[in-house]
Amino acid sequence: MKKQGILNSHIAKILVDLGHTDQIVIADIGLPVPEGVPKIDLALKLGTPSFQEVVDIIAEDMEIEKVIMADEIKNGNAETHQYMNEKFAASKIEFCDHEQFKRRTKEAKVIIRTGEAKPYANCILQSGVYFG
Repeated sequence: MKKQGILNSHIAKILVDLGHTDQIVIADIGLPVPEGVPKIDLALKLGTPSFQEVVDIIAEDMEIEKVIMADEIKNGNAETHQYMNEKFAASKIEFCDHEQFKRRTKEAKVIIRTGEAKPYANCILQSGVYFG
């Protein structure tokens, strides 16, 4: 039995299988999931687990070279916007409008749904290469 790191077997498998430039999505409860993109639903109740909790845990295990968010997060969810800018200060951060963001999720390997109930608490994380 695994005793540390990500214990969710579905998430652990996705992260192990990622290659350079592959993308995953961490989503709030409202983001639509495109047909054909697998969804790992972690939502237990409104707010649990939070977007930040899930991002923190994923970021511990994943080499992230780029983060993509909707422009609307800047005004629609300033707290999460600030958190993401601080969390990924060493990574490239890119913005697009929310409709384009939703279209881009069609290319993701998976969408991980949190219990977050705040607007625009979504991101696309692009895998980098870890050379130790």
